[in-house]
Amino acid sequence: MITIKRFIFNGFQVNTYVLFDETKDCIIIDAANYDSSEDAALSAFIEKENLKPIAQIYTHCHIDHVLGSAYVEKKYHIGMSIHPDSKGFLKTAIAQGAMYGFDLKSTAQIAKLVEEGDKIIVGNSELEVVYTPGHADGSICLVNHAQQFVISGDVLFHESIGRTDLPTGDFKILHENITKKLFSLPDVYTVYPGHGSETSIGHERINNPFL
Repeated sequence: MITIKRFIFNGFQVNTYVLFDETKDCIIIDAANYDSSEDAALSAFIEKENLKPIAQIYTHCHIDHVLGSAYVEKKYHIGMSIHPDSKGFLKTAIAQGAMYGFDLKSTAQIAKLVEEGDKIIVGNSELEVVYTPGHADGSICLVNHAQQFVISGDVLFHESIGRTDLPTGDFKILHENITKKLFSLPDVYTVYPGHGSETSIGHERINNPFL
């Protein structure tokens, strides 16, 4: 059974998730830790729980979500897992970081490319990759059917959706991916977004004003 630990990192208040099960293997989703105190908080939890990080996965590669990738790579010797269409954002990450006041020296190397329908294994558990661009090229959601939850990145929020006014954003594409892919899930599925509080597919189906 997967346990989900959430951290809120950097000035953009990004949700970084550590997922692990009884095997103690874990994955880090959207390592957004930026300063030394955030680095320490992430590592202290991993050490306290005696976890073994086996992958760092990114729902998309906007600068606020990838700030901790180099730290995780150096600390745990694992590169990034991303969708191929996210590569472009990494090429400009240092410059983008500077625009927002982040002194980013580098991002982690790409270790694995993931595509629609791939399965990400976490010990005895698995997550299905769902490709959901519209907020940004390369955006993915991660779905666990056994425990009925989805890590939605910046695709779907509590009564909101991801911005579509940034490069590669497209409201029509985002709307279609949410309604056709995420809303194909049952109402009971919990949604863990990239920012803000958790919600559910059922709540967003009824109450999200953008959908």
